[in-house]
Amino acid sequence: MMKTKTIFTCQNCGYQSPKWLGRCPDCSQWNSFVEEFAKPEKTRQRESLYRNEPVLLKDIGAAETIRIKTGLKELDRVLGGGIVPGSVILIGGDPGIGKSTISLQISNEITKLKYNVLYVSGEESVQQTKLRANRLGAKGEANFYIVNQTDLSQIVNYLKKIKPKVVIIDSIQVIFEPSISSSPGSVSQVRECAGILTQLAKTTDTSIFIIGHVTKEGTLAGPRVLEHIVDTVLYFEGDRFSNYRILRAVKNRFGPTFEIGVFEMGSEGLKEVGNPSEIFLSEKPKDVSGSVVVSILEGTRPLLVEIQALVSHSSFGYARRRTQGFDYNRLSLLVAVLEKRLGLHLEAEDIFVNIAGGIKIEDPAADLGAVIAIASSFKNKPLDSATVVLGEVGLAGEIRSVSNVILRINEAEKLGFKQCIIPAGNMKGLQDKSFNMELFAVATLKEALDITLQE
Repeated sequence: MMKTKTIFTCQNCGYQSPKWLGRCPDCSQWNSFVEEFAKPEKTRQRESLYRNEPVLLKDIGAAETIRIKTGLKELDRVLGGGIVPGSVILIGGDPGIGKSTISLQISNEITKLKYNVLYVSGEESVQQTKLRANRLGAKGEANFYIVNQTDLSQIVNYLKKIKPKVVIIDSIQVIFEPSISSSPGSVSQVRECAGILTQLAKTTDTSIFIIGHVTKEGTLAGPRVLEHIVDTVLYFEGDRFSNYRILRAVKNRFGPTFEIGVFEMGSEGLKEVGNPSEIFLSEKPKDVSGSVVVSILEGTRPLLVEIQALVSHSSFGYARRRTQGFDYNRLSLLVAVLEKRLGLHLEAEDIFVNIAGGIKIEDPAADLGAVIAIASSFKNKPLDSATVVLGEVGLAGEIRSVSNVILRINEAEKLGFKQCIIPAGNMKGLQDKSFNMELFAVATLKEALDITLQE
């Protein structure tokens, strides 16, 4: 009888120890170790499931792979043009944000292309899935298969029998491999199941969508190795109590990263938003201090978003700094620049910065807009509503140039803005360009404030 080995595995990062530890030495997480029983002889089964002989690079055809269109243009944009056959795509997001909804919509659209689709629902019965499909308007073509199963060995048998082009796994945390003694959702189970599914996808040219749960911190539950195994990682962002959802690609082996797709959640599922900038600015207040429109770049898409700032005198001894959708450390740096370079006394002021619409921005071109919004609220001077701002702020108070400035300006033109504040360094490439808006080039933060917040 083969002897089993007892190990303790961190459920946060996958670190293994021969004994129980209160705190993980790798990720510093407390009380995250769970006892698991490993059987070495069972791990060899995975190697014999599928065999693939090595071939010479020169013998591989150079023809471009034909991608499968999902029927959702916003999703195709995020994926880089469609689904690559044999790719593994991981979808993460908060509960109720729309992961299962978009997966069912993808399945329904692909069946219209006469491809076999298998939807594996581990958390819902087939009758419950049918009710959701009726709500989304999915008619259920003859090649749309649904099964309620959590045993990975049975799922593999279904794939061999049906030979689907696309498979949806909802979700990876409830799928288990019988040869592993640990419970579903553990590090060992998630890692092994994801590895088998990936090997299956590569050897059969089957595209697999894997839905993953997220933790309270907003990261995918389970080991980080799950993100390294798959080809593409998509995250749903936004408040689930709001109508708008943002789908962001943080990893993509077959296309650009950090592209976003914008959807609106309705009673009939997720609908595409063709002009996100107009949506984000639809409720922008007029003649109110602390409101500035900035032009940011998400992948190859320019977006106009509103930065809101509120500066009020602190009633306590310690001034508060709060952000929503904007990096907190970046805010602290910009406030220090305002105090040091412009002499604004903000040490006793509470400062709150919010990005309207629920979007999170990391583009440094939003620095100047955030600084002007804070100064506008502090001085109680509103900015012209027809002005858009872009530029990166340096520690010396200088305004640094940004990339793809023409795309940003063109997006502002489409929405009727009349003025644009840009870094002086970007004017060199715009001398022979004509725009239907007035451009103001600024080299320092003081120049930008003198133009935007003039008496």
